[in-house]
Amino acid sequence: MDESGLLRRIAHGDRAAFEEFYARTAPWLAVRLRRRCADDDLVADAMQETYLAVWRAAQSFVDGGADGSAVGWLWTIAARRLVDAYRRRGRERRPAPTDAPRFAPATEDAVLTHALDEPLWSALRGLAPELRQVLQATVLDGLSVRETSVLLGIPEGTVKTRARRARIALREALS
Repeated sequence: MDESGLLRRIAHGDRAAFEEFYARTAPWLAVRLRRRCADDDLVADAMQETYLAVWRAAQSFVDGGADGSAVGWLWTIAARRLVDAYRRRGRERRPAPTDAPRFAPATEDAVLTHALDEPLWSALRGLAPELRQVLQATVLDGLSVRETSVLLGIPEGTVKTRARRARIALREALS
């Protein structure tokens, strides 16, 4: 049975399906979250909140409330939960500069540094953060416009606009 089938069973309260879904997806998800954040406590919080949300909201996936694959749906939830965990920590305490959460450089950045020629890499680094976030989510993470919208907490139209502005900026920088 695939992950979508497991989510259908989870929506009906099947704990064995939930355990199977967790066993299949948790290792992959933990690695993916750790590529975004080196703070193990934040990653653990995000994982716990993600699977709690899966248990509670599986019916929304089944009912068509989520487009795309089950794994894409899971990643969208997890990415949002990681952001939520980071924000919650920021509200709980104001970290001193030496006590700030350690964010690992994105693996994609390390790969791109070596894989891309200098003009393209410079152009990517020169993009405004909001444009670069959209490119990272849509191109590197392979998320749809809708999933990117959910992940970044912005309207779908804004995702499309920022993606277009990023392409134009890259084209101009490279010409």
